[in-house]
Amino acid sequence: MSKELKLEDKTMIISETDTKGNILYANSDFCTLAGYTKDELIGNSHNLIRHQDMPKETFKDLWKTIRSGKVWKGIVKNITKDGDFYWVNTTAYKVIKSNGEERYISVRVKPTTSQIQIAADLYRDMR
Repeated sequence: MSKELKLEDKTMIISETDTKGNILYANSDFCTLAGYTKDELIGNSHNLIRHQDMPKETFKDLWKTIRSGKVWKGIVKNITKDGDFYWVNTTAYKVIKSNGEERYISVRVKPTTSQIQIAADLYRDMR
């Protein structure tokens, strides 16, 4: 049975993806928590850590929002390489590199217990 991993207050997970959601950068907190090496993450889809409890509509909204240039914020449940899970308070947004390429940055921090409960209830109702 999978167990919940709790983020530490100081944890800050950062990743960068291309327009298709393929990971181009993952910081050490991301690797440590998700249980993957950088080599295992880089080049793979961010869906690699998508937990099956997350409604697809959540990510449709995320992509629609960030592609339009707006910032998306929400609570997300992710899965680790070993099948455990963790919740993150996510902020995602688009950046334009100096060469004109679009990239997407995601910064995740520890959510509150209340935020997790509200999100879990909402996602259960959506499924």
